[in-house]
Amino acid sequence: MRHTFRRRPFVALGLAIAAIGFTPAVAWASVPGSTADVNTDTQMVALHGYDTVAYFTDGHPVKGDARFMVDYHGVHYDFASQNHADKFRADPAAYLPQFGGFCAIGTSYGQKVDIDPLSWRIVDGKLYLNFDPSVQKLFNKDVPGTISRADGQWPKIKGDKAH
Repeated sequence: MRHTFRRRPFVALGLAIAAIGFTPAVAWASVPGSTADVNTDTQMVALHGYDTVAYFTDGHPVKGDARFMVDYHGVHYDFASQNHADKFRADPAAYLPQFGGFCAIGTSYGQKVDIDPLSWRIVDGKLYLNFDPSVQKLFNKDVPGTISRADGQWPKIKGDKAH
């Protein structure tokens, strides 16, 4: 059974986003009580089961297959093929998403927020994920600024409980 994350609004995050002229169309999804460094479901599967290597090699998200699962530091990563699993095993750091697979925009505001694996971008060889397509648009408006803010926030919230 995979965990369904509870949706709840982030008032401060929503106000901050509204202040720069963007209003999210949906409520944010937090990862309630998470003190994990990696965004997973209750079965410890990352990226909602999507293949992290595929973002880099195929240029788009691909759902992974548990037959090609790799356990990395207690987190399960599913891959679409044995080749992708082998690439990950050879160099995990090259394929791991930034901010533990939590939303880059959420992280930039000091929040652990779940992601939509279809809302993503690779920047300077690093994978960044976001909550949904509307949040991805916000990320795309200020990529360097968002990454810089998130880089500053991540060490502060990495082991904190999500709200």
